[in-house]
Amino acid sequence: MATNKPQRASAPSTERSLIELLPSSSNGLDSLDRKIIVALQQDGRRAYGSIAEEIGLSEAAVRRRVQRLKDAGVMQIVAITDPLQLGYGREALIGIRVHGDVRLVADRVAAITEANYVVMTAGSFDILAEVIAEDDNALVHLLNDSIRSIPGVTEVETFLYLKLSKQTYAWGAK
Repeated sequence: MATNKPQRASAPSTERSLIELLPSSSNGLDSLDRKIIVALQQDGRRAYGSIAEEIGLSEAAVRRRVQRLKDAGVMQIVAITDPLQLGYGREALIGIRVHGDVRLVADRVAAITEANYVVMTAGSFDILAEVIAEDDNALVHLLNDSIRSIPGVTEVETFLYLKLSKQTYAWGAK
């Protein structure tokens, strides 16, 4: 006696395979990529099977999409630390004015170990750099010996962080 399998049982896998094949949007991300990013921003250790169940894909599809997003440089999965609890007593934003090729100076600043964020800007500063240092003496050394000594740096202004009021990483999935 032949048994009829319910249509419902095969529909999810058919839908999943069709969804996996849909072309992504012009920026390379589709709504499922964004849902995966949001899920991993909430918990970077979340199981792919759990994400798959939530968004309606197979676990293998989520795994492939995550790998594609990582390979493309769209996202990284990292541990975010609190510098103060790791022994760094001073955080600062440094505004740098440059004479000459800003790109060369930005590359030199980016090569400094204590610099964790370096951007070229259009405004009163040519470069903004976020740095962490063990203490004030280390910050003085960083400013005088590492940054001010770079050819092309004409002015440096330091903004010391007194208290972190907000830090978020959930902005990337709009």
